[in-house]
Amino acid sequence: MRSIFIKEINSFFSSIVGYVALLVFLIACGLFLWIIPDYSVLTYGYASLERFFEIAPWLLLLLVPAVTMRSFADEFRTGTIEWLSTKPVTDIEIIVGKYLATLALIVFALVPTFVYVFTISNLSLPEVGLDTGALIGSYIGLFFLAATFAAVGVFCSSLTANQVVGFLIALLASYLLYTGFEQLSKLPKFSEGIDYYLSMMGMEFHYNSISRGLIDSRDVVYFLSVIVLFISLTRFSLNSRR
Repeated sequence: MRSIFIKEINSFFSSIVGYVALLVFLIACGLFLWIIPDYSVLTYGYASLERFFEIAPWLLLLLVPAVTMRSFADEFRTGTIEWLSTKPVTDIEIIVGKYLATLALIVFALVPTFVYVFTISNLSLPEVGLDTGALIGSYIGLFFLAATFAAVGVFCSSLTANQVVGFLIALLASYLLYTGFEQLSKLPKFSEGIDYYLSMMGMEFHYNSISRGLIDSRDVVYFLSVIVLFISLTRFSLNSRR
């Protein structure tokens, strides 16, 4: 599994696409946080990162499928998946190795955003400061959200040998899982009690819950369950292709 992990990291950074994806994510974060009026903290009136954590899931919705689209699609296209099958590694080790490499790259993309925390804390009044609990909770929620998007993306990549198709399927699936249930719960026909339970089936509900600064075990179990589900589906997908 370690060799798969290293291979994926090296493969990502050996391509210009990897650098472009990370650069676009970081530039977009900076633009939304400091330049675009509707989201800029400078026009918000409060020294807070709330605006960043509102837009970050949507940026990850684009970044993660771009990172995962080649996970298995490229292996199918080049035929190296057969070569991997002859190595002393199991399917689950291959999947987890690729998944962890994707997760490491996403964390690598999130780390530079810590600069925003330092900057905003310096802009706030000394006696007020930042809401540390909500800040930590938001980053934890963002990590779980990215980890779930990564599991979805790896699974979608195992469905096709075309990277673009893998990207589009992962984008659609992640969008539906993130906000699809939330939008569905707002329909008038579901406004008599079932709307709450529909909302709970989506990732947006649990992300917002963690972002309040209170880590509820139900939210953690939800994200871990979805991750395990899609890793299992990826294994089933690989077996069915053979």
